[in-house]
Amino acid sequence: MPIEATVNGRKVTFQGEPDTPLLWAVREELGLTGSKFGCGIAACGACTMHVDGEPVRSCSLPIGDAAGKAITTIEGLKGADGTLHAVQQAWIDQQVPQCGYCQSGQIMAAVALIGRTGKPSDAQIDEAMTNICRCGTYPRIRAAIHAATIQAATNQAAPGQPTAQAQGAA
Repeated sequence: MPIEATVNGRKVTFQGEPDTPLLWAVREELGLTGSKFGCGIAACGACTMHVDGEPVRSCSLPIGDAAGKAITTIEGLKGADGTLHAVQQAWIDQQVPQCGYCQSGQIMAAVALIGRTGKPSDAQIDEAMTNICRCGTYPRIRAAIHAATIQAATNQAAPGQPTAQAQGAA
């Protein structure tokens, strides 16, 4: 049964059954493997994607529920010119990953948090970042989120520079 959606700004038609998890449809049908399978029960967050701008655990969201919606994966955060999203750059600058397995989901959750709050406090970060990092890089994750908000504000203040939000829309 064909299911249409928009993934990273491109119209796609999934061919799987409506109850196929979005994670598998994106990985298998589109070859976008940045989002990872961790637990399969929406607990760990390694599979986090955005659906209509909201972070979702794609391992448990059926593609039937994503029909007609805009889906953004980690691959869709870069700008059209290849510029990294402010959060992606902050992740590199703050040397967040150790094993790296959970990081695409962590980044997607952080982008959504910054999109909602602008400049989250430590308490807001702790409350919103429910993704699990088995390496325990939570202090670096928090530092990267703070750094990304500073970078995004700098980008918005510099005329002619793409904002983090504009970079994420590509």
